[in-house]
Amino acid sequence: MTVEAIGRILATVNAGLNLTSAVLLLAGLRFILRRDIERHRRCMLGAVTAGVLFLAFYVTRFSLTGSHPFAGPDAVRPWYLAILFSHMILAIAVVPLVIRLLFLAGRERFEAHRRLARWTLPVWLYVSVTGLAVYLMLYHLWSGQG
Repeated sequence: MTVEAIGRILATVNAGLNLTSAVLLLAGLRFILRRDIERHRRCMLGAVTAGVLFLAFYVTRFSLTGSHPFAGPDAVRPWYLAILFSHMILAIAVVPLVIRLLFLAGRERFEAHRRLARWTLPVWLYVSVTGLAVYLMLYHLWSGQG
């Protein structure tokens, strides 16, 4: 198996982790709105786990293959770059927010947790969905490989 093939597999796994994270975030939101705290907690810990795995696999893929060039039409490139850069900036920004949410929940400071979660959830969801969009644009829509 070539390094490129491994990189493609890892990219697909990461897309699945982004999708998993998004689904778990939405399920966690639904559960907390229904006051089902235990299911909310499980979903959110699952989303954190998906995020940690994503980061580990992303670093591995990037170290093996480097960046993957955008092969789409020039007319789409500005849209792709806007999605990519907003995704990257917010992905970095969401990490300390999630860590803080975990800290607040662990300390049972639920009011502060709730206030921060109202800002963090949409950012985290955006990062998950745009990560999937970037994958689709790079590996499926214009890759010439499927």
